[in-house]
Amino acid sequence: MKKQHVDSRDVCSVIGMPVDTLSWPTVLARLSEWAPTKVSRYVCITNVHSVVTARQDPSFAEVIQGADMVTADGAPVAWLMRRTGVSGQQRINGPDLMWYYCGEAAKRDESIYLYGGQEDTLETLKRRLLEHFPSLRIAGAYSPPFRKLTDAEDEAIVQAINDSGAGTVWVSLGCPKQERWMADHRGRINATMLGVGAAFDYHAGTLKRAPLWMQRCGLEWFNRLWDEPARLWKRYLVTNSLFIFYAGRQLITSRFKASADSAG
Repeated sequence: MKKQHVDSRDVCSVIGMPVDTLSWPTVLARLSEWAPTKVSRYVCITNVHSVVTARQDPSFAEVIQGADMVTADGAPVAWLMRRTGVSGQQRINGPDLMWYYCGEAAKRDESIYLYGGQEDTLETLKRRLLEHFPSLRIAGAYSPPFRKLTDAEDEAIVQAINDSGAGTVWVSLGCPKQERWMADHRGRINATMLGVGAAFDYHAGTLKRAPLWMQRCGLEWFNRLWDEPARLWKRYLVTNSLFIFYAGRQLITSRFKASADSAG
């Protein structure tokens, strides 16, 4: 089977990881329904790096599999879903999702919380969000230290987020740290948490996002590699190569299975 039904979710296997089959309106509608309930949930926004990491790391695979929603961030992830039968699957990426949702939250007088990034990035981000969405309620923002928080510090930030009344918490810590953080805090933070990677830096202007044509062609990773070659070259060389291998094997296996089913 190319698609599975998990807890009323339609998901597609992407090199063994479940990714929800979604459209932009569906994602935004689901989040708008979740936010007012204050039920603790988390959303993973998956690209090539995250699905390959999950394929190799069983503990991280559990984090992805335990998410309440998993979107196809990377263009190759969406492409593989289309190739395995999900017609018209769109790329649901973190930066755009955050931007679109902030616009809708502003209209509903719904508050958000920002977790992650450096302090100066957060200040610039808050200013730019309010410039574009003047009625947006930013209930709070926190720039965590690079070290692990003490139990007391962690409890304090959990309390601060819950007391803020935010319906969504946007988490920018990078993969896989942000996904692990959200999984560790499900049941403690009374909001929907979304891991959005470099979205804070993009919207604050501290990182330049790839041109639209590169995004549409699935080359946004190349733009990031160009900007940060020393940090990202190994990630993209290894994970992109492994994704091509795993994706090719999945497609070949599915074709053999389809041929066997039709012959039977």
